Amino acid sequence: MQMNRSIMRWAVFGAVMLSLTAASFGQIAVGVSVRFGPPALPVYAQPICPGPGYMWTPGYWAWSDDGGYYWVPGTWVMAPVGMLWTPGWWGWGGGVYLWHAGYWGPHVGFYGGINYGFGYGGVGFVGGEWRGGAFYYNRYVTNVSVTNVTNVYNRNVIMNENHVAFNGGAGGVVARPTEREEAYGREHHMEPLQAQIDHRNMAMRDHSNFASENHGRPAIAATARAGDFSRHSVVAARNAGGEYHAPSMSPREARVNTPNRSNEGRSNEGFRSFSPPNRNNNSTANERNNNNAGRNENRSNDGFRSFTPPNHNNIANESRTQNNNRSNESRPQSNNRGNQSHQNSQRESRPAPAPKHQSAPPKEERRR
Repeated sequence: MQMNRSIMRWAVFGAVMLSLTAASFGQIAVGVSVRFGPPALPVYAQPICPGPGYMWTPGYWAWSDDGGYYWVPGTWVMAPVGMLWTPGWWGWGGGVYLWHAGYWGPHVGFYGGINYGFGYGGVGFVGGEWRGGAFYYNRYVTNVSVTNVTNVYNRNVIMNENHVAFNGGAGGVVARPTEREEAYGREHHMEPLQAQIDHRNMAMRDHSNFASENHGRPAIAATARAGDFSRHSVVAARNAGGEYHAPSMSPREARVNTPNRSNEGRSNEGFRSFSPPNRNNNSTANERNNNNAGRNENRSNDGFRSFTPPNHNNIANESRTQNNNRSNESRPQSNNRGNQSHQNSQRESRPAPAPKHQSAPPKEERRR
């Protein structure tokens, strides 16, 4: 009986793995870049785990073009079997702060070195682990009751008090992905669950979650379950993670449009950092055009041949000259178009003259 249960668990795990799709770039992923960074991460307590199989997804600052940064509360979600959550993160590059979306995968990849707490100390995840088809919780860093959850263990973890919410730039976390984290980033990933997306959208509709309102100390810092914003489920922030500085520009002014990389994002390389191009410098585009032109010159027999548009004046002159020569090669040419019908009738009634040396087209000098 126990063997059958084990087989069923691994069958479910295999089905999940086969259903994974490569991580894609969407609005939540790489399409958001801002001229100034998010506030510090607030200080808050973790709600108690609702039951077995739930995994903690830490809170983060998201962006809205209408109101700027807003807080998405940390919450417990029912995890896909065998999957771990890699949190999203803000990173400095190309003069902007770019959002890298979180994802589900068999390993925890790079998330900017951000200390989200509760097992996400900046590198990897130490809040629990999968053992077969069951998830075991490290009670040293997660709020789990042994009454509801029996799969627990205790392992000491060194924690820090850094609450910076972005990587790179002035005052940002200094961290680069290791070779192992880069390899994890190239694995097949699952996008955020629908429950996570709904949770984020609900947070965006509450104006009290915006940094412009709470100054980095949201009233709803965490919830017991995704999408549950009822009074008995929420946990307020104890403190802001740092001093709040109001931005000097509106959200619309701070927003920077980034190129659409949806097609590139459908590779198996996870969510990678991206530096938007310098819009004031067109040298790269010019070099690309020159390179493409050079390649076209050497591809005359590769399917699409090079083509030089004709000179319409020359075509008209040559066509008119040939028609006139066919009918009146022994006559001087005339530019009077009214005589064309008379010339055509004469051409039909008399035999073709003997070929003779053709002179240059009369209007060839226009090419000079």
